[in-house]
Amino acid sequence: MQASITVIGLGSGGEDQLTLGTLKVLEQSAHRYLRTVDHPAVADLNLRGITFHSFDHLYESLPSFDEVYEAIAHALLETAKQHAGESVVYTVPGHPMVAERTVQLLRQQAPERGISLNLLGGESFLDQAFTRLGFDPIEGFQLLDAADLTREHLRPRLHTVIGQVYDSFTASEVKLTLMNVYPDDHPIIIGQALGVDGQENIVQVPLHELDRLESYGNLMLVYIPANTDERLRRRSFERLHEIVSILRSPEGCPWDREQTHLSIRRNFIEETFEAIEALDLDDPDGMKEEFGDVILQVLLHSQMEEETGAFDVYDVLAELNDKLIFRHPHVFGGENAQDAEEALNNWEQMKAKEKKRKGIPERQSLLDGIPKDLPALPRAHKQQKKAAGVGFDWPDLDGVFDKIEEELQELRHAAQSESPERQQEELGDLLFAVVNASRFIKADPEEALAGTNRKFAARFKYIEEQLRINGRTFEQTDLSEMEAWWQEAKNRC
Repeated sequence: MQASITVIGLGSGGEDQLTLGTLKVLEQSAHRYLRTVDHPAVADLNLRGITFHSFDHLYESLPSFDEVYEAIAHALLETAKQHAGESVVYTVPGHPMVAERTVQLLRQQAPERGISLNLLGGESFLDQAFTRLGFDPIEGFQLLDAADLTREHLRPRLHTVIGQVYDSFTASEVKLTLMNVYPDDHPIIIGQALGVDGQENIVQVPLHELDRLESYGNLMLVYIPANTDERLRRRSFERLHEIVSILRSPEGCPWDREQTHLSIRRNFIEETFEAIEALDLDDPDGMKEEFGDVILQVLLHSQMEEETGAFDVYDVLAELNDKLIFRHPHVFGGENAQDAEEALNNWEQMKAKEKKRKGIPERQSLLDGIPKDLPALPRAHKQQKKAAGVGFDWPDLDGVFDKIEEELQELRHAAQSESPERQQEELGDLLFAVVNASRFIKADPEEALAGTNRKFAARFKYIEEQLRINGRTFEQTDLSEMEAWWQEAKNRC
């Protein structure tokens, strides 16, 4: 005979919530198992002579909930096999299909082992939540697991119920996650044993007190009522998209409505450089503001395309997510990368595969694909890297230094007797050779020069400060005195 398991939901309260059919199945079963005795219906059923084998001991002997649930599912499947043709019942709190990981495991594994699985629904704790907390789920509702809660789950405009708040540690993790969206003093509702006579307790507390309660347990939930206050959405990407679409709408800002890709193209460049300046200054507040300005440019250009039906910013995100996963097989696939260089090689290889998959034609030149508006230093660096990748390179740094000396001599000669155009050409050759040196020592030429610019500015400002201290101007000093101050500045910055 076929082995089978019947899963019964005990509801969220005492035996009064059980149906007559459920009681009959329990009374007639030869093998009754219980995930946990910590449920108000268990004592009532014991008085009727309906006893159970509990899995509570697994919670004490195994280090994680996942291992407990796996062990329960395994034990039940083995029991069903051993007692094929007999009634094996497994009871769980609430409804079998609401927040019951063991039931999900049984649903996955039972068919593979030829075991039939029958579910008898009990009243879920959600039924009591809707009644006792007084909200209609049709208004928008989400049920979340405290153990897997992330900021991305949280939608303030939806009624939110968080279950599985077993202990103070879990409550603390939930609190910290909620504080990413809600103010520390935002009111939340704690529900204990909803619908259970003599045990129900519903209290409202500020969010920061969530992990300071006297007791926790598997009958506890956290409820956050739906809230339309837009301040709660100020950290969400969806809200930013909504704001930009409003600005571009007929009822929005006249200036924003008039802009085109071309009209704000320079804004993108300027905002990017301002973000880079904040990075160079190691200014967290500046970074926070300037990064936002860069994101705004992405949103504005994407919104323009959304209005034509070409794509929207969520298509941009989807493309980026796919790209990051595809180009990191050593993270999201089965390949490995031992160091940063190998990871970069993986990136380039997957990038080439991606273009081939999309049907993008191969470039006629290895140097194609470098943005034409890229500043000259990073452009030179990229061109040299691509050429070096196919072996067109100096064998070592000595060859690079020899080339720099050669170009320096040619510039000296041009400066003495050649035309301005020729002098500029030789200067470019020298700079190009110096970029080669940066590549060999693994230094970014743009960052190296930016660092020198900052250093020069700091030292020159020191000279200016000395002039102010001495009540003098540049016209009232000479080069030797400025050089002395410069040397002092070198020891300071």
